[in-house]
Order: sequence, then C-alpha cells, then structure tokens
Amino acid sequence: MRGSAPEDEKSTPRPALRRSLTVAAAALLLLPLASAAPSAGADKPRPDALQRAFTQAADRYHVPRSVLLGVSYLESRWDEHGGAPSVSGGYGPMHLTDARTALSRAPEFTAPDGDARGDGSRARKAVAADRAERAALPAELPARLRTLRRAAELTGLSPQKLRTDPAANVLGGAALLAAEQRSLGRAGSADPARWYAAVARYAGEDSREAGAAFANDVYAVMRQGQTRTTDAGQRVTLAAAPSLRIDSDQANRAGLRQVSAAGRRAAPGDPGGPWEVECPWTVACESVPAPYEEFGDHDYGNHDLANRPRDQRIDTIVIHDTEGSWETTLRLIKDPKYVSWHYTVRSSDGLIAQHVPTKDVAWHAGNWYVNSHSVGVEHEGFLASPDAWYTEAMYRASARLVRYLSRKYDIPLDRQHIVGHDNVPGTTTATIKGMHTDPGPYWDWGHYFTLLGAPFTPTAGPSGGLVTIRPDYDRNRPQYTGCAKPGQPCPSHGSTAVRLYTAPDEHAPLVRDIGLHPDGSDSTIDVNDTGARASTGQRFAVADRAGDWTAIWYLGQKAWFRNPVGARTAVNSRGLIATPKADRPAIPVYGRAYPEQAAYPAGVPYQAVSPLPYTLLAGQKYAVGDRVRGDYFYSPTFDVSGHAVVRGEDVYYEIQLGHRVGYVRAADVDIRPSDA
Repeated sequence: MRGSAPEDEKSTPRPALRRSLTVAAAALLLLPLASAAPSAGADKPRPDALQRAFTQAADRYHVPRSVLLGVSYLESRWDEHGGAPSVSGGYGPMHLTDARTALSRAPEFTAPDGDARGDGSRARKAVAADRAERAALPAELPARLRTLRRAAELTGLSPQKLRTDPAANVLGGAALLAAEQRSLGRAGSADPARWYAAVARYAGEDSREAGAAFANDVYAVMRQGQTRTTDAGQRVTLAAAPSLRIDSDQANRAGLRQVSAAGRRAAPGDPGGPWEVECPWTVACESVPAPYEEFGDHDYGNHDLANRPRDQRIDTIVIHDTEGSWETTLRLIKDPKYVSWHYTVRSSDGLIAQHVPTKDVAWHAGNWYVNSHSVGVEHEGFLASPDAWYTEAMYRASARLVRYLSRKYDIPLDRQHIVGHDNVPGTTTATIKGMHTDPGPYWDWGHYFTLLGAPFTPTAGPSGGLVTIRPDYDRNRPQYTGCAKPGQPCPSHGSTAVRLYTAPDEHAPLVRDIGLHPDGSDSTIDVNDTGARASTGQRFAVADRAGDWTAIWYLGQKAWFRNPVGARTAVNSRGLIATPKADRPAIPVYGRAYPEQAAYPAGVPYQAVSPLPYTLLAGQKYAVGDRVRGDYFYSPTFDVSGHAVVRGEDVYYEIQLGHRVGYVRAADVDIRPSDA
C-alpha cells in the first residue's frame, strides 16, 4: 500500500514504498539468498525432474504422491520462484518456512508526514512515528513460520539445500507430513483419505479452522486434478481422483471441525458490537476487531460507524496488499490512532481476519467517496517484491470471500467493481501523486478472476468496440525498475499489466499522465508509476488498430499496446461506453461522485467537486461501470448523532479512465452500446 495520504481524505493507508523510494530500505523486503540463482552454465533440468522428485519423496517417506502434489499446489502451484521466499518466508514448492532468514528486521511501515485521517471536516492530525517503528517479527516465531528447520532435522539436509534445491525441498515437505501423521498416532498409508489431519496440521497449528480450510482445498484439488508448466519449465501433473473422500472420523479425532462462520463473534467490549464475523463457511475466519475509541482532544479512530447498505450502498471491493507481515498488520489494526480496513488474508494458509463490520466505513482507499461505498481486503504481501509470491491458499480464500461479498451486496464481478488500490482515483488534482499503487503489477488478476468464477473471455468479435486486457501472466514480463533502488531493474517476472505507448512502436514514448507528471514529462517504467499501464480485466474502448497493435482511449488520449496474433494481450468484448455529448467539445472527469451544493443541509459543509486534470474530447469513448447518484457521508465526530448522508440529484457514470477509474456527469455524456 504505497503512497502518502490525500490531504482532504479520512482514509490514510500506511505509506510503503513511496514513489521516490527514498524510504525503500525502511519497508520490510523479502531477501532471496544470493546462492539461490542457478549459475549461467548450470545444466537445465529435464522437464519431468520435479514430477520425479515428488515420486521419489513419496516413496521415501511413505506419503501418497497425490497428497504431496496437492499440498504443494496449494502452497506454490509447484513453482520454485528462483529460490526466493514467499511473503510469509516460505521456500520452494512445499513452502518450507524460515521467516527469520527470509525477512529482514527493518521496520515495515514508514512514518507518514501527511494527515492521518485527511477529512476536511476534522482537525488535521498525523500518525505518530512510533507506530511506524514496530518490529517486523515477534521474538518467538509461531511454528508455521519455522517449518524448514524442522524439515532439516528430519531429513538431515542442510537448510541451505532445502531453500534452494526443489527436489530437496519436496523431500523436506514429505518428511514433515510423515512426522505429522506419526504425531497423530497413525502409520503411513497409501490411502490419501487417511492423511487429512496431517495435511491440516502442515499449514500450521495456530488455527484449527485455517488448517481444516487448507486441507479441504488440498482435497478439492486432488479430486479435480491439475496440470501446469511451472516457472522453471517443469511439467507437473496431479491426476484427478473424483471419488476421493475425507476420512471424517480421523478429522474429528484430530480435533478438526467443519469451517463455519456461525456463532463466531467479536471480542467482548467491542464498542461497535458484538457482531458476527461475515465470511463464507468455506474459509477460516476469525475476529480481530479494530477499535472504535475516542482519545485525545475529542479525536477518535479508526473507522466510522454506519448502517450500510441501508444508508449507502456497497458497490466496490478494494484489493490491497499490507506491505508488512501478518503479525505486524494485526498489531496495527488494533491501534485506534492508526487506520483501518475490513479484512486481512494470511499468505501461508489463507486464514482471514475481519476487523470492521461491512456495515461500517473503514479508512482504507484514500478516497472518501470510495471508502463510503466499498469493502477493503488486505493481503499479506509486498508490491515491489515480485518474487515474494502469494500462495494459492491466499488467492483461493480471498476469492471465496470476495465472491461471498459480491453475492451479499450484489456487486458485479468485474474490474470496475473489484478494483486494486492502484485503481482508486485521486479525489482532486493535488492528491493524484499520493495515491497508493498496491497490489501492483505482480498481482495475478487473471488467475484471481478464474477463482472468482468470472474468467476474462472474449464476448465479441473485432467489431465489439471494447477490448479486455488479458496477457498471459507467466509470459508477459515487461521490465520495471525501482523495486529495491530507484532506477535499478526489478527481477524479470510475470505481470498482469501491458505497457502503453504514444504510437504503435515499442521505441515510442510512453503515454503521459498529467496528474502524475504535471510537468508534462513522459511516464516511466518505475514499478509505482501507473501512468502508462493497463491491467488484466480492465476494459477499454478501441480507438484504432494497426497490424499487431491496438489503440485504446486512455486519460484523454490514444494509447497503443502490442496485441499480436497468436500472442494476444487483450480479447474483444462489448458493453456500454460513455462519449461526450455532441454539443460538448470537451468534458471534465472527477475523482468522486459528490452531490451538488444545493443538496447540503445547514451544518454540513459543502464538499467541492473539482475536476481532475484529464479532459475527454469529443469522439473519445470510455467503458462504463456504474451509474450512481451523488452522495456524501458526513461523519466528523465520535458521536454518531451528528452523522449524515447527503444525497443529491446529480448523476454520474463511473468509467475506465486510465489505470484508475473516474466519474463523469451524466449530463455531459451519451451512453450507448460499444458496437453501435
């Protein structure tokens, strides 16, 4: 979650990895071991080497190969990540954790200089620096963060080998599973059904529900089967076993129970509760309440009580990354002087913690209008550490949560309603440069939406009028800089984004973002520069085509990207588009859909709706998301009796303006089918 807080907004997520990157060293970065990369002359392994490693480890430790493959798929999708650790300190295909080695002890969050709440109706108050200087890891690590050392003891292999050698890593995972089976009083068995409890404990013993949810997913993968080519070019197959069932007696005797949200409530004394945790029964979910407390000179934090969707509808889910570890993130959410979000998802096993009821407004998006209409979901991770991979367990748990919320609040499963923090617009011209850029270009939107049950597929032919961005994540590897130091190349890595040029030529300048670069300079390839970037799932109106290139309307200009036959980076689609009315040579675009001045009652200060610096010219077209009526949630005090929702007559359309969304007045545009 990078970027400083907008000055007129109450939402102020912690600023990690600012654009200048002068404080990059202060963020918690995952450090791949120097010896992890293969030497230039190393022999390339056979494409079936990893498959054979699973077979050999299964034979040695008497663990069914399908169990090993299923566990590994949930932890890493069988990828090696060049020996780099995951966001929770896990190494290799089996995600053996060694967090003390993987993670530096530098502070995870930088001290913000801006307004901690940023609402113009309240006094300015900054977050105290001491809240940004928390230790990255607790003195005593939980067992789930130190499984690699245990695997070394069981196998006799060195920790270094377990981190860097995929075959050794698989052996270590098999040894751990066999040890868990023995600790449960069970002998090795060729029947995968009899390993359920051991699989559940493999993910960590600090949450039985998380273990059960993890094991349920492993067995679902085993039933379905999987085949893929890994990041190291290894072809791995897990044969489908549709008749596989779980030994429920074993699970019961191990103390595991079916994952369910029923009956779980917030801790006693929560001023906003008690409230039931809002999660689907298919995930592990716990309550870690954010405090709604008054302190100091009539100040309070760290969210606002509301009554959504009765008073304002919830139409957006914002995907974030934490820029910190699970442990530190949970400490910060309990601080009333910090900010808030609704959920956090843990990387190692997909455990979900809910902090704020969805009826209430959390301070997470950097745009008060978006906050008022959204749910914020944080994911343990780092946007500028491309090899600090997210686990499949995290992706799946998050997707189940988002699918549940989309059904509960009737939120469409598309990229104008399920957005990244990096897609949230600045509220005014002055706030654009400070908006956050997480989860960044390495979050796999294509895979995520497939898990949501809404994959991005063609919906039209070439005359459909729109394209949906959809590069092949693993093969799409645009160069970025600034992950560790300004100007320094980031590691080559799969990406969700395509780069946009001023002409159909990779040597042409990148398109300009006048909001990010008000001096008129070109966009850059810095990992935090979103000015010339289109992301998987986003839909844009086609402006032109030329050979292997497609142009789209983007930030008021024509933007080109490579889209060659045989290696498409976008698919054709159709939908509604907004275009300036015939009598409007140019129209403004806004970062929030606030009501007109006449709608504000006495005692509620008018919130100006100032246009952003982007101008949409006659003939340009932009994909439409929602039609919304302007409103504003006024909540300046701890006492909710003074809160109000101002509703106006002005109507807006949300559009895909650029990498971020924006809002145009209905009075300024015509709405029509893209293929008309």
